[in-house]
Amino acid sequence: MQNHSFYLMLLLMATVCLGVAGPSAGADCPQFFSGEEIGTVQYGSINEASGIVASRKNLNVLWAHNDSGDSARVFAMNTEGDHLGIYNITGAGAVDWEDIAIGPGPVADQDYLYIGDIGDNGAGRTSGVQVYRVPEPAVDPDQEPENVWLTGVETITLEYPDGARDAETLMVDPANGDIYVVSKRDSKSRVYLAAYPQTASMTMVFVAELPWDWATGGEISPLGTEIIIRRYADAYVWPVVDYGFLWNAFDEEPCSVPLVFEPQGEAVCFDAFGFGYFTVSENLYQPIYYFSRDADVPDLTISRLGGNVYHLVWDEAGFYDLEFDTSLTFDNPDVVDVTGLTEYDYSTGEDSGFFRLVRR
Repeated sequence: MQNHSFYLMLLLMATVCLGVAGPSAGADCPQFFSGEEIGTVQYGSINEASGIVASRKNLNVLWAHNDSGDSARVFAMNTEGDHLGIYNITGAGAVDWEDIAIGPGPVADQDYLYIGDIGDNGAGRTSGVQVYRVPEPAVDPDQEPENVWLTGVETITLEYPDGARDAETLMVDPANGDIYVVSKRDSKSRVYLAAYPQTASMTMVFVAELPWDWATGGEISPLGTEIIIRRYADAYVWPVVDYGFLWNAFDEEPCSVPLVFEPQGEAVCFDAFGFGYFTVSENLYQPIYYFSRDADVPDLTISRLGGNVYHLVWDEAGFYDLEFDTSLTFDNPDVVDVTGLTEYDYSTGEDSGFFRLVRR
């Protein structure tokens, strides 16, 4: 069986991207490489991918859904775009699904899918919009496609404190399960909070506004350290300060980040570790783009545990290979995938050798 592993195919990228005009691109901003096309959405029923999120429990798995006009279902695919299954959301409606997120919920150590039925082009949904929360199922990135009905679905009806609005951005704080909805059609997109624990019906609180309008998708990074929000032709990241409320990040100027031209790009999400982000557009058989973080490969600290066993430590996780060779040329190194790790014990039959980390 072919190994559909995105983490085995990361390369530094050189794809043409839009010139992104943004308020800030300074030294304190995170830097990302231009987008690389890593796959194509293969399943023909995904024709209006309005939301996407990367699973954190099922590595190499992406969840996606269509815009309005589809039934209440989400699709699983791997990062190459291969179809893994249809997951129907039992008891849910589908007026205008616009975004999807992953976050904590009622059961500790359980990831939940949050699906935002929050679209409202004419601002006519005066009785509120819905967010559906359901425990995330297990999915293998190499499985044959399944057709599954998910149960245990909760419906959360959210009202705005200042009148109905169209929104396409749903985000969940990974630290505490707070829900954020960002409006689209205001002169400046407005940020609303539904704090955890949410009730079956509640009124959100207005907490911030963006410096521009037409937000079409966004996510809070898995560690809660960054927020990414996109429009059709540009995208921005806000670093999250380590004090105060998460929405205080919007008080600062955002950092412009790369975006590839897409016919109708609405969906964006971080990868499972926050090392980069994905985008995908509406329409059939669209490319999946990945934007890798531009960061220096960290230095290794090496200690010998005894015999020929070495303990290697570095200070920042990333998409890295650990290489060992007995010559400095590294012509034929042993290679270990250490993606997501910051330490590794390596046993070798050689009396001496050299180690290095390299970006995948």
